Amino acid sequence: MSTTPQYFVEPLGAHDRLSFSCGVSDLDFYLHVQAGQDATRKVAAPFVLVDAHGNVAGYYTLSAYAIRLSELPPHIARKLPKYPLIPATLLGRLAVSQAHHGRKLGRLLLMDALCRSWKNAAEVASVGVIAEAYNDAVRDFYLRHEFVPLVDHPRKFFIAMRTIQKAFA
Repeated sequence: MSTTPQYFVEPLGAHDRLSFSCGVSDLDFYLHVQAGQDATRKVAAPFVLVDAHGNVAGYYTLSAYAIRLSELPPHIARKLPKYPLIPATLLGRLAVSQAHHGRKLGRLLLMDALCRSWKNAAEVASVGVIAEAYNDAVRDFYLRHEFVPLVDHPRKFFIAMRTIQKAFA
């Protein structure tokens, strides 16, 4: 019998969201109250990471997004058409339950979000994924995963779809 926990990522449904606690009240509140409404209204697509018992171990959201070309780092912007707004995917929120910290589930959630974004870019254009860091630890997390800071937005980060494609193709 295996003692390795199994996790699955699936769209938010009838999951027990109220027992989720990541330690950041805004992220907890979002999952407890707002995520279902955002999914219904098609404002965001929440995905949950559930363990083998169906408990929510983490979550993230994806949304369509547009970024000003001038906000992208120059080495990325110069390779793109000179449109004022460029299509991207927003990784709006990403959180792991305190009960599951230390298991590298944040990385698992991020990889799932990036892979899902890359696959969706075949049908809905996106030059990359935008994420926002609410503290230095999250900033370092995104930097370790090849995100680059946006111009004039030190807490917003970008990873090009080409970079994501290299990881998953």
